[in-house]
Amino acid sequence: MNKTVDSIIEKSREQLIASVQESIRFPSVEGEPAGEGAPFGAAVRGALEHALNLGKEMGFSVTNLDGYAGCIDYGEGEEMLGIVCHLDVVPEGEGWLYPPYAAEIHDGKIYGRGAMDDKGPAFCAMYALKAVKEAGLPMRRRVRIILGTNEETGWGCMNHYKKVAEIPTLTFSPDANYPLVNSEKGIYHPTFKCAVKTNIRVNGGTRANVVCGKAEVFAPVSMDEVKKHIDIVTERGMTIDCEAAEGGTKMLITGLDAHGSMPEQGKNAMQAAFALLNALPLEGEDRRTAEILYNAFKFDMHGESMGLDRTDSSGRLTLNPGVIAWDENGFELAIDVRHPTSMAFAEVREGIERALAPFAPVLTHEKQQDGHFIPEDSELVSKLLKVYAERSGKYEAPLAIGGGTYARAFPNAVAFGCEKEGISGPIHMPNEYVGIDELMFDTHMIADAIIALACEE
Repeated sequence: MNKTVDSIIEKSREQLIASVQESIRFPSVEGEPAGEGAPFGAAVRGALEHALNLGKEMGFSVTNLDGYAGCIDYGEGEEMLGIVCHLDVVPEGEGWLYPPYAAEIHDGKIYGRGAMDDKGPAFCAMYALKAVKEAGLPMRRRVRIILGTNEETGWGCMNHYKKVAEIPTLTFSPDANYPLVNSEKGIYHPTFKCAVKTNIRVNGGTRANVVCGKAEVFAPVSMDEVKKHIDIVTERGMTIDCEAAEGGTKMLITGLDAHGSMPEQGKNAMQAAFALLNALPLEGEDRRTAEILYNAFKFDMHGESMGLDRTDSSGRLTLNPGVIAWDENGFELAIDVRHPTSMAFAEVREGIERALAPFAPVLTHEKQQDGHFIPEDSELVSKLLKVYAERSGKYEAPLAIGGGTYARAFPNAVAFGCEKEGISGPIHMPNEYVGIDELMFDTHMIADAIIALACEE
């Protein structure tokens, strides 16, 4: 900790708040390419340009890497400390108390999509580096804040960065939990297409890595039959609205969005739809399809019914059916799996294919990332744990998580903050927020980390 740096940060409070609000107002969900410098859409480009312009105003050297990522650089030294954040967000979903892109402040919290994941922490990093610069601390390593724009959907930003820019000597990403995450499970995102002729229709979900918070369903049975079984939905804390339609009943099942790596925090409307369909008096191929899907997923969160439930030191497998599109030709299903590092993603694929085997599933898309681990006795981990202990007043052991952070994009990297136990700004859920006091704490913490890892000892 440095008193001069701390004082500069405190004086920047209102500027930090305003910068975070300005960034949230860019609805930076991945969109169609929008010309040069906008591979992920105009809103994403706007969020990146806003951050880089602020970096330039702060007196840093800035670089726009073709709209895929941005760099904010400061300091001297042959080696580089990277701080990697992202400015893209998942779709806003529904159920917000306040407009998701208005960045309104209520009860000391800034509400908006991306407030915690990861725009708030990104600007904390910028203001932390600004404070170190203004304090004039001597540097032994350069510092680069790397701003990604495609973390939530494809990591094309980091793939591009690694092709055209320097890999940092050591890196941390303020995009997970305190005190520090040095172990991340493997990530597997498959999409399967299954050809089947049914009268059932189900559409729901926004991203594989988001718990399906809403599902629109049609079943070829009467509304009276549906109402006999709605407790299957309501007893899980979800709601269901029914409407008579030609040849059957339309339903809207509303659950709760959450991050796909933490399905226990959400309520999956797709799984509720499968369970309800399985209970209805369907016939023929409708009956068979509903039964297979329910038996494959039930209300599981760990792949139990597929025989995939596994735990090791990196944590327990999670499996989230995130998006479904079901029409007269069959259905396409996108799934998010976070698997222990001791488990190969091919084993996960085989388990899902076995469960869907009666439909002869076709794998239409597949993305996987290996697990990631940095030893506790490394300079990076040991110094960051010390930084956290000194600022928070307590030592805590490093964590293993299922979430996938940018740390796994670099060879010597961990996730450092910014969520504290008991204080969460529901990421990927309605009413995402970041507390202003937490913003200040995180800025101080990141400044401490920069001093420990990049300034002269």
